[in-house]
This record gives sequence, structure tokens and C-alpha cells, in this order.
Amino acid sequence: MSDNLSAPSYIRGIEPYKAGKPISELAREKGLQPENILKLASNENPLGAPESALQAVREAATAHNVALYPDGNAYNLKHAIAKRLGVPAEWIIVGNGSDELMGLTCEALLEPGAKSVYSQFYFSVYRIDTLACGGTPVEVPAKGFAIDLDAIAKAVTPEVRVVFLTTPNNPTGLTISQADFEAFLGKIPPSVTVVLDEAYREFVPEEDRIDSIALVKKYPNLFVTRTFSKAYGLAGLRVGFGVNSSELPELVNRIRPPFNCNTLAQAAAAGCVNDQAFLDRVYEMNRSGVKQLEDGFSSLNLEFVPTKSNFVLVHIGPKAAELNQALLDRGIIIRPCASFGLPEWIRVSVGTADQNERFLAALKELLAKLSAA
Repeated sequence: MSDNLSAPSYIRGIEPYKAGKPISELAREKGLQPENILKLASNENPLGAPESALQAVREAATAHNVALYPDGNAYNLKHAIAKRLGVPAEWIIVGNGSDELMGLTCEALLEPGAKSVYSQFYFSVYRIDTLACGGTPVEVPAKGFAIDLDAIAKAVTPEVRVVFLTTPNNPTGLTISQADFEAFLGKIPPSVTVVLDEAYREFVPEEDRIDSIALVKKYPNLFVTRTFSKAYGLAGLRVGFGVNSSELPELVNRIRPPFNCNTLAQAAAAGCVNDQAFLDRVYEMNRSGVKQLEDGFSSLNLEFVPTKSNFVLVHIGPKAAELNQALLDRGIIIRPCASFGLPEWIRVSVGTADQNERFLAALKELLAKLSAA
């Protein structure tokens, strides 16, 4: 491949994001029927999208609506989110997934010489977005598997513009406490934006959730991002949002693509944002599924990280890559964690009870074969 284009070296140095393998790709590779493939790789909602979202999509998907550009300001969705959270609509910025908002935040705040800080065992988009702006990513070692907030605070030098934190963290499933997070915010200069990624918030027990919106009202440099991709089951439509009480929404709006959130995504998200009955159902199914998986791992004498999210990080050992391939041969997709710096671990998304049982049965059989080989 030719490399004659005048691309910056910091772009050429980026390793592309590696998503979980799509069902369609595995079907092509293995000659399998898509309906027989089990995907537990990308932390998607096994219950699918709620009827409230699907009905909104059906109503919005008219020939006239689809032929027109979407509302570039996402007025209805912004106001629906703002009403649910109890904040002004001007504090809300809508994105093509919350990951787009992280990239736009870096574009708005970083430049060559500026830095971002994040913990070891992180969502790789934080690093990619920083490098794409010519910035310098700073990875802070974790304390075991937990985010070391004290070490991150100490890493905030004058060159740092953005700090990324995730609760619960991906791939560990561990949360940050309210007290620890608020103490951390008190140590960060007001010129540094703290991005709190709450993509998995709805799976967390109520007592372990940070009251992040109250903190947004108190700390103008806090930017909370959330998504409709996980608990709300809208990953295929790509819609997320962020909340900030200062000027970040206005800055991001200057560089945001003009129609970044499509008509159907806006309609679906607005249609289900208040569907608490669905979220309650998702939460209860997920807690049952977490127990099922963790009990299964315990019965196999596998080490795992107790999770507060919709996935479990489990230690397989030196044959983790072989296990992953053997699962793929059986039509089961999980997430190998070498890209997280954990080559002996895998991450398994919580499925339905039947899906979890299929995975655990295959895991037990394959581990026995691998240990005998």
C-alpha cells in the first residue's frame, strides 16, 4: 500500500480501534447461519430495543422524514433528556454515540503538546482520540484492577487538558465511589475537563452509582457522557449524549458535524428515554445473568473480577487466545482482552439465561480439552 500521502506522523502511529467481531463476519468466515451464532462480545442488550423506541422509529420512518435532513440540534431529544435529568437543555450535547462526543471533546481542547490522562485498562478510544489531535496520552497504572484516583490526580500537570474516567470501568466492571470521585474533583484544576464515561450506568446497583448530575451542577469542568447503546438497546442506531454546565457544549457544537445524529436515532432515543419499566427489566435480567456467569466461573475454578456492569472479566491463562478461537469455531463470540493489556483474560457480556448456559457449557468442555492437550 502506498504511503505517499502527507499525513501527520501522529495519525500514522494510531492503531485502529478493534471492535467485537460482528455476527455477519463470523458467519462468512465459518459458513455458519447467523441465527445460530451467539455474540457475547460487545456488551449489547440481549433483550434488544424496547417497544417504546421501535414504535417511535416506525412513526418517524416515513418517506418524507427520511428524505429530509435530521434536526441538527436534536431539539426534541435534548429537551427530553434535560427534563429527565433536571438540567437546562443548553447543557446537553447529542452525539453519534457517546464515543463521538469524547472525540469532539479532544478536538475542542487538545493540540500538539497537550495531554490527556486515563487509567490502565481503558476504553482504547481515549488514546485514539488524543493521538488524533496530536496530543499526548498519559496512561496511569491501576491499583490492582481499580482506577487509582490519587495517582491520576498527581499525573495532572500543566500540559493536561482532559482526564478520562469510566464507572463502571470497561473491561473490569469496577465502579468509583461517590466520595472518592468528589474528593478527586476537588483536586483537579478548573481548567482541566474531567470526562466521566457512564456508558454502563444503568446496570449499576443504585447504592453504587455516582450522583453525577448533581456534581455537574457543582463542577463546571465535569463532562458526563451516557449512551443509548447499552441498557436502552439502541447500539445499531448510534446515539449518546453528554452533560456539562459550562461552555463545553458550545465549543463542541462549533466543530460537531452538522447532522451527526440521524432522524430515526433521535426518535428512538426520545421515545424510550423515560421507559423506566424497560430499564428495570434490563437491570433485573442483568443481575441474574451476572450471578449465573460468576457462579459458573467459580464452579470451574476460574478467577474473575466481581462486576457491577453487564460483562465479566475472567482469567483463562496462557491459552486464552486458543480458547477464543475454539469458541469462534462453535459460533460463540466473546472479547479477548489482549488489546486491554490482559492477554490471559477474556471479557464476556451478560446474555439471557439460555445464552449464558450455552456459553458456560461450551467453556467447560473446551477448557477440559485445552488442559488435556
